[in-house]
Amino acid sequence: MWRDRRILDLFGIDHPILLAPMAGPVLSDMAIAVARAGGLGALPSALLSHEQTRAEMAKIRAATEAPINMNFFCHVPPAYDEGREAAWRETLKPYYSELGVDPAEPIPVSNRTPFDEALCQTVEELRPEVVSFHFGLPPAPLVARVKASGAKVIASATTVREAIWLEERGCDAVIAQGFEAGGHRGIFLSEHADQQVGTMALVPQVADAVNVPVIAAGGIADGRGIAAALALGASAAQIGTAYLFCPEAKLVAPHRAALKVAWDDDTVLTRVFTGRPARGIANRVIREVGAMSDLPPQFPLAGGALMPLRGKAEPAGSGDFTPMWSGQAMRLGREMPAAELTRTLVAETQERLRQIA
Repeated sequence: MWRDRRILDLFGIDHPILLAPMAGPVLSDMAIAVARAGGLGALPSALLSHEQTRAEMAKIRAATEAPINMNFFCHVPPAYDEGREAAWRETLKPYYSELGVDPAEPIPVSNRTPFDEALCQTVEELRPEVVSFHFGLPPAPLVARVKASGAKVIASATTVREAIWLEERGCDAVIAQGFEAGGHRGIFLSEHADQQVGTMALVPQVADAVNVPVIAAGGIADGRGIAAALALGASAAQIGTAYLFCPEAKLVAPHRAALKVAWDDDTVLTRVFTGRPARGIANRVIREVGAMSDLPPQFPLAGGALMPLRGKAEPAGSGDFTPMWSGQAMRLGREMPAAELTRTLVAETQERLRQIA
C-alpha cells in the first residue's frame, strides 16, 4: 500500500500520518481517534502536570493498543528578569485599564516544563512507543534513558544543519518543520527566524542530508500535500492545523471562529505570546505591540502577563489577546471527527499517488 515503509515499520503504524502534538488543543480523545485510524496519535505533555500526563495516557492505553507519541519541550529555562517583566507589564497596562484588570495584581506564572529527570522517569514508567522533542534535544544521558525505555526518539528541525545535529545525537527520525507550520518554531541552533525555510525547499534537502527517515511538517492539510511530501523524500507527514477543525480539538471559541474565516496570509510569526517565534493568526495585540517585538520576556515567561487579559476577553467572544496558533494552510481545513479526517487523508493520498504513478 505504501512504497516507503520506513516510518510505518519504525513506529508500528499503518499509515504515514502523524498527529502534531499541539499543546492545549490535543488531549487523549484526539490521540485515540488518530491512533485507531492507523496514524500516530500524540500526547503533548509540555503543559500537563505529571498527574495529568499519567491520567491522559491511562485513557489512551484503555482505548487502544496502537503506538503513541509523547511530546516534550527541551528549552533552557530563562532567569527571571524583573526589569524586563516590569517593562512588559507597562506595555500591556493600557489593555489592563481598558478591560478593568488591576495592573498591580499578581500575574499567573506562564511556564512550560523542559524535559528533565522527573519527566524522564514518567517516560520510563509509561513507556510510550515514540517520544518527540521540540527546541532540540535534552542532555545526552536523558536521551539515552528514553531510548533504553524502548521509545523511538524524534525531534523537529527547521534547517538542514539542525537535522544533521539531531541525527548525530541519536534521533531515529527527523521532523522537517517548514516555515508554513503553525505554533512554535522548533528552531534551536539559531535565533534568526527570518531565515527559516519553507517545507518544499526544506524536506528534500533534509532527506538528502540525513540517513534516518524524514517527516514533513508545515502547510500540509490534505492528500495533495501528503503526496507531495512523500514525493519530495519524506517518509511521512505530520499534520497540525487540519486537526484543529475537528470537534476533539480543545479550542476557545474565538480561536475556532478565527480559523473558519482566516485567509492564507492572515498568519504571522510572533514572539508576543510566549517569547519564542510561533505562527498564529494575527490579532489586536500582535498588530499593536509588534509581531516580533523584543519587549516580551524570554520563553516561556511572556504569557503570564497576558493571562488576565485573556480571562476577560475570551468569555466576551474576543480573541484580541489569545494565541490562535495556525499554519498557513488553514483554508484547507474540514470540520469532521479526527478519525474520519485521518481516513480521508489516507484515501486522498493514495488516490493522488495512483494518479502520479
